[in-house]
Amino acid sequence: MRVVIAGATSALGIATAAALTEAGHEVVAVGRSAERLEQVQAAERVAADLADFAAVQQLAEQLGAVDGLVHLVGGWRGGGGLAGQSDEDFDWLETNVLTALRNTTRAFAAAIGASAAGRIAIVSTTGLEKPTAGNASYVALKAAAETWLQAVGHELRETPAEVHITRVKALVTEQERIDSPERKFPGYSDVTDVAAELAGLFA
Repeated sequence: MRVVIAGATSALGIATAAALTEAGHEVVAVGRSAERLEQVQAAERVAADLADFAAVQQLAEQLGAVDGLVHLVGGWRGGGGLAGQSDEDFDWLETNVLTALRNTTRAFAAAIGASAAGRIAIVSTTGLEKPTAGNASYVALKAAAETWLQAVGHELRETPAEVHITRVKALVTEQERIDSPERKFPGYSDVTDVAAELAGLFA
């Protein structure tokens, strides 16, 4: 299957690209930095601004047929209780967590719906189960992202395509464990395990 990874240069993006490639899929890695994309195992690497809908539409037209989208654009900002939820942080989160997802799903939904087994997946947060003041902006936008993806599923309801949401508390890499041997990382999910779960959606 031909799978687009949006946000492919993150630790999870790199691990997911490797897992999909090793499973025999064709990966199209998309990220902002052409230089950082060089470290991603992929059949094709594309530097693009996913916050620009016209650019994403152009990318979708160039790629043509695709079977899946794994949307991993994101990041975290917050802390400081409600008073610490700045407009700058909210705007940054909105662009990365929600706007990029809106743009990529609108641009690629038709192609994925035309696939015999299309898939769209995102990674969300278990923080939605118990929102905190310091995470207010982050969890609000993650909730919006989940709702948006459910609406995408409704759009694709008469096609073979499926949407998937994986929730994690936080992610950790093997290198982070090595660098901080004193830390236990309770409840964290290893990026290789999450990557394997995402790749399994396309089995």
